[in-house]
Order: sequence, then structure tokens, then C-alpha cells
Amino acid sequence: MSQFYKPNRKPDWNYGGPKWRLSRSKIALFLECARCFYIDNKLGVARPPGFPFNLNSAVDFLLKKEFDIHRADGTPHPITTAYGVDAIPFKHPDIDVWRENFKGIEYKHAATGFTVAGAVDDVWVNPKGELIVVDYKSTSKDAKIESLDEAWHDGYKRQMEIYQWLLRQKGFAVSDTGYWVYANASKDKAAFDAKLEFEVTLIAYQGSTDWVEGTLSALKKCADSDALPTANEDCDYCRYRKSTQEVLSGYEKGKTQPLF
Repeated sequence: MSQFYKPNRKPDWNYGGPKWRLSRSKIALFLECARCFYIDNKLGVARPPGFPFNLNSAVDFLLKKEFDIHRADGTPHPITTAYGVDAIPFKHPDIDVWRENFKGIEYKHAATGFTVAGAVDDVWVNPKGELIVVDYKSTSKDAKIESLDEAWHDGYKRQMEIYQWLLRQKGFAVSDTGYWVYANASKDKAAFDAKLEFEVTLIAYQGSTDWVEGTLSALKKCADSDALPTANEDCDYCRYRKSTQEVLSGYEKGKTQPLF
């Protein structure tokens, strides 16, 4: 049995179970494909997980350690100074909880009864006392990363907006402007020499959380329904399921033994 993929989770962790909560990633899944969300959270069969990017995790971990030095000292990080951003890392007793996977910032949403949660990479604060959501990203591309304007970057933007929404629900004043700290590994060096060199850029994003309440309402209606939602026509997972079902249906004709 695979140590990474366990498709059938215990009922306690499904929608309606005592351990289920609505994570930021579950909201993203609903927006991507309501059918996949339903199969995962209502029926208890999750999509196969993506391959873990350990190098990206290492960059995130080191960036957090670096910003924590300035958090302890109450000083701005050099990248905020370089980009003219008047902010310092935010000190709060729960900052480590907010940044921990499977914990994060939690809020009980009265209208739906959902416990909504998301683990943020970092939070800064400006002189007005407004919190600033910060997300770390890392990659390796030839061009300098100065904007996130591709269609697939919409998920990054919604991720940041969920964190902004969560902090507001917790009673904090939150700036509409968030930032990505983007580390881009250089590939133009003469040799590897057992090290990677990164160009780090700061990318501002003006978020809007207007979509969140409506999405939570739609998500609850979907989860409470007994009807299987329509598949998103662009969903590769649903297309795979459909094609597999069609092929196996034809293959099983005349067979006396089950395929699985």
C-alpha cells in the first residue's frame, strides 16, 4: 500500500464528521471543480496528492527563519527597505500557530457553521497597524519575476485573499495590499558548485475578499446536497475518471473476473 496515497479516509474526517474543517485548499478545490470537491469531502475519496517539492519547502523554511530574526528585533527586512515598503514582521503570540500546516488561522463562520482555516507564510504590519499578508514562492525561471499575471496565478491570488479574509474575521485591520516574496533560482552560473543562488523579488498584489462569503454559501449548498455536482469541463481528473469508466465498461463485457 502506498504511504503517500490513501484514497478512502475515515468518516470522521469527511464533511459532517467531527474532525472536518474547511481549509484554504478545500476552498480552492471547490472553485476548481465542484465534483472533485464533493467526491473528496462528501464521499471521502481524495484526489492523488501532488509530488512534494522539498526544495521549495526548504526555501520557505529558511525565509521564515530570516524574517523571524527581524521579527524578534522589530526591524524591517532588507527586501522591504529596498522596495520602499514601510512594514516590519508582525509579532503575535499565535504567529507560529498561524503558520503551521493543519492548524493555521481558524475562524468559525456563523452563517455556514464551517470552521475555516488556512496556514499563512508570514504577516507583516505597517505603521497604521494594518496587517499585511505575505506568501513565499520559489521557482527557477530564466526571466526576472516581477508580476503574476498568468491565468494559473489566480489560485495564488485567491490564496492570499482567503488569508486576508480570515485575519479580518479575527478582528484585525488588514491591508488590501499583500506581497509575494518570490525566490527565483539562477540557472546561468558556470557550475553548480553545490549551491543555488536566488534572485528574490517582492511583488505587490491588491486583493479583494468580496467573493469569499458567496463562495462559502455555494460550497455549503453543494456539500449539503445529495446530488453529484456537474464536473468542470476543464478538470483533468474528471476527464480521466470518465474516460477510464468508459474504457473499463467496454472491457468488462464478457469478463467473469473483476478487474480490481
